Amino acid sequence: MNNFESHTAAERKEMLNALSLNSQDDLYSTLSDEIKIDGLNLGEPYSEMKLTQEIKHLASLNNTGYASFLGGGATRRFIPAAVAQIAQRFEFNTAYTPYQAEISQGTLQSIYEYQSMICNLTNMEVSNASMYDTATACAEAVLMAVRVTGRNKALVCRRMNPQYQEVIKTYAEAADIEISNDLSSIGDDVACVILQTPDYFGAVHDVEKLKANISDSKTMLICCCDLISLSVLEPPVCDVIVGNLQPAGNELSFGGPYGAFFACLDKYKRQMPGRIVGRTVDAEGNQAFCLTLQTREQHIRREKATSNICSNQALVALKSCVYLTLMGTQGLKQVALLSANKAHKLAQKLMDKGFELQSKNFFNEFVLKVNNADEFLNNLKENKILGGIKLDDNRVLVCVTEMNTDEEIENYEYFAV
Repeated sequence: MNNFESHTAAERKEMLNALSLNSQDDLYSTLSDEIKIDGLNLGEPYSEMKLTQEIKHLASLNNTGYASFLGGGATRRFIPAAVAQIAQRFEFNTAYTPYQAEISQGTLQSIYEYQSMICNLTNMEVSNASMYDTATACAEAVLMAVRVTGRNKALVCRRMNPQYQEVIKTYAEAADIEISNDLSSIGDDVACVILQTPDYFGAVHDVEKLKANISDSKTMLICCCDLISLSVLEPPVCDVIVGNLQPAGNELSFGGPYGAFFACLDKYKRQMPGRIVGRTVDAEGNQAFCLTLQTREQHIRREKATSNICSNQALVALKSCVYLTLMGTQGLKQVALLSANKAHKLAQKLMDKGFELQSKNFFNEFVLKVNNADEFLNNLKENKILGGIKLDDNRVLVCVTEMNTDEEIENYEYFAV
């Protein structure tokens, strides 16, 4: 256990001497005094029993019991208890995702089943083992299109999630890719067009109409889709489909990781980022699973690497796999239809009250026009309702799911002023 002991005083002094410093405080001499902390004021240490009691007391101070209508990329949905119970089994829930996953047939099979489900929902031919999050999945799709087409211009719909757009721009800047939001002119110099449907504002897009504006066959079409909506909405006919895994069996968290799916046509599979699990037979003719494709430079020649994505969200993908299995085709459709029906019910009630919508063509999120967004949301919050996301002074993004009860919808309409 010596390797896990703290550095000795002699070792610390040796390291400081190597840096020509007198003390550890000198390591932070360049930092402003405003951001330095003068002690943590933790007090005396507690016993385990006392600590448990204190944590329970602090937890009781939290404000809970709010009806939530928040969305915008992080959605509150029902998760069957079996999802957590299965995902937390020691066979799956390890401290580290193994690089040599071939040794774990169970993990590989769960990823393979997950990939199959994603292909079924997206109507695509190939899915990878999952991505880190939706923003990077969108950015990686753009990089993939640039590699496939040999072009360096991408058109990004301005109605996409703002976070996704920012990550795409960051990737593009480093790769010297030109980004434009002008989808009216799609020339033969464009590598890809990427859009979100339903978009950040909840509106469902006519992808076929957009495709009619793409005159060059080499230009790739990338769609970012809501996984739940694909059970009732026709999957868009495109080259790549990406999206968020969080609504499918994964809890809300403080920033992630939420995971994402990435699926494409078969002809692009060797340009796909990340890894793909395949099914084969072993030397004795038994079913076996293995990592069929890996795109990171660690495994292949650096110049042939298509991405620096070295792993996947195995546990997040597992939860989605278990969730989709438990829900089944009809269960998933029921979730989607409940969400859509409840959203349209609330929207109609608000319109009857005199409010206006930005668009009536939506799935389960819509933009509500209000006189003063701050006053509108604060009034709802005072009545234990998280009314949505403020887009600007006069617009609020409202999300409704199967989790919102009829009583919550009635209360929202009543307190909406």
